[in-house]
Amino acid sequence: MALLPYSKCKFLFPIIFLSLTLSSMSQAELDAHYYDKTCPQAEKIISDTVLRASTFDPKVPARILRIFFQDCFIRVCDASILLDSTPKNLAEKDGPPNLSVHAFYVIDEAKAKLEKACPRTVSCADLIAIAARDVVALSGGPYWNVLKGRKDGRVSKASETVNLPAPTLNVNQLIQSFAKRGLGVKDMVTLSGGHTLGFSHCSSFQARIHNFSLLHDIDPSLNTEFALDLKKKCPKPNTNFSAGQFLDSTASVFDNDYYRQLLVGKGLFSSDQSLVGDQRTSWIVKAFAKDQSLFFKEFADSMLKLGNVGVSENGEVRLNCKVVN
Repeated sequence: MALLPYSKCKFLFPIIFLSLTLSSMSQAELDAHYYDKTCPQAEKIISDTVLRASTFDPKVPARILRIFFQDCFIRVCDASILLDSTPKNLAEKDGPPNLSVHAFYVIDEAKAKLEKACPRTVSCADLIAIAARDVVALSGGPYWNVLKGRKDGRVSKASETVNLPAPTLNVNQLIQSFAKRGLGVKDMVTLSGGHTLGFSHCSSFQARIHNFSLLHDIDPSLNTEFALDLKKKCPKPNTNFSAGQFLDSTASVFDNDYYRQLLVGKGLFSSDQSLVGDQRTSWIVKAFAKDQSLFFKEFADSMLKLGNVGVSENGEVRLNCKVVN
């Protein structure tokens, strides 16, 4: 075998090293049994904390699920959304789309308990992933074995929250946004079903019910009766900043009602309603509206896929989820 001259080898080595490094970062090994020996009680500690918090505040499940989505959509699932801002850095949680994200205290409480039971062992990123699974199951949805072994990131920038999918996106934009994270069209429609839990303030959909266009005051894709009800709840000008609407008619139950509402023009966000009007996505909406068990299976699969996107072994296990070590 012919040997390369040293002048070529010295340039080739960094390329090979970089390739191997990137490969190890993108293919970090996650394992459902990651904490079996080091912290076997981890999942029980988390689920007990989530259950207790949800009992006192019914909004907790939707908020925890949103924390998982918002975290994984920026960089990777590295708990960067939990980091507090500093005098020199505005963190993700203070970016405009995340100002309405709450229930961080539940994660903090679970982390404090984990540190007492198993110091320096369970990452905040894994904590979020487990808690997200637990709130779905607690609300009547599917249960899945969470893959674990993530590390916590050290970087959190509010400016990067512009990459989160907005409630005004159309199908093309949604497909592009999810594709950047290695997620397909079916994953996008499936994960949108997370909107079966929760509540939205008027600001996220008021453009659909007031002065929508030159021809229509109300978005014509909205069910007329539903739109008029929204206008009553969210008048213009609106002085009640806590006013809004539940995301589907069974907002505290994880089910397929979200998809059934879309089929009758009652999708709250234009991004949600757009799924019905595009042939690439409408068939999935109809399938999930008809078969809840199918939706549950696909949701569990897509949550695992989202939780595994771009996972890196580089990072740390934070002692306090709000600050880097």
